[in-house]
Amino acid sequence: MRALNVPTAGAQPELSEVPTPTATEGTVLVKVKAAGLNFIDNGIAVGMMAGMMPHEYPVVLGRDAAGVVEAVGAGVEGIAVGDEVLGHVLLAPPIQAGTIAEYAVLPAATVVPKPAGLDFATAAAIPLAGAAAAQTVDAVEPQAGQTVLVNGADGGVGSYAVQLLAARGVTVIATGGPDQADRLRSLGATTVVDRHAGDVAEQVRASHPDGVDALVNVGGFAPTDVPLGAVRRGGKIASLTAEPDADALAAAGVTSTSVMATAVREVVAPLAEQAAAGTLQVSVAQILPFDQAPAALATVAAGQAKGKLVIDLEA
Repeated sequence: MRALNVPTAGAQPELSEVPTPTATEGTVLVKVKAAGLNFIDNGIAVGMMAGMMPHEYPVVLGRDAAGVVEAVGAGVEGIAVGDEVLGHVLLAPPIQAGTIAEYAVLPAATVVPKPAGLDFATAAAIPLAGAAAAQTVDAVEPQAGQTVLVNGADGGVGSYAVQLLAARGVTVIATGGPDQADRLRSLGATTVVDRHAGDVAEQVRASHPDGVDALVNVGGFAPTDVPLGAVRRGGKIASLTAEPDADALAAAGVTSTSVMATAVREVVAPLAEQAAAGTLQVSVAQILPFDQAPAALATVAAGQAKGKLVIDLEA
């Protein structure tokens, strides 16, 4: 089968033939119709995880997919050949399986029936980014009437986080470039802070001098990228990326939780249903044909993707 893969350690990703996988115990083989790209796909491609988990080459890239069940492994219940599904390849050793391929093996625990109201490309954009947003939002325990800052709101995860917070009656402040302001407001942000226009915490404090109740941090990879100063004493931070150091948190009187997203069925299924019902907007920035998968990965690596990029395996 054709797949976007890293053929050997240190090699550049390429679209080429690799062995077709088979369903094993507890897994489902899916004929992929569409695959979503995430930032972690580039991390795996450049070897970021090589020192943490063993890799088996060729490493097929991609974690999210939507398609049709081709085969079901032993012990799998409630999923049948021919079902239209979406799902996710969990990050577990060895790293080898991926979804930007004609066929993908998914753990049954991540496989969700695709609602009839969703097309395959939209469905493929949900699992990891949607789960990451939902779990990070849950970690700050937002209450109606509170004000929450979403740092990195203009990416795929942030787009979901803004909506999930707004749906809970939260006043949302979102960071993003000026070209994304209208889109972020349409998703539910009350205020959009231009992160390129100066210190984010200072900009937030100018309109909210007492600070926000919580920060959902889905952008920035250094502690200094986290606008800790925007959060009031007694407030909360939940972060997918970097966290302020313990001394800075203690001085600010803020608690912080590091979130590891897990796109399992129980988390993803409600998001898919909301998307099908039209109450959750899936921000697909671009749908690209399979042949353009390497270029799409490069766009993600450069941080130039606004919203989700999805590969259409049938185009």
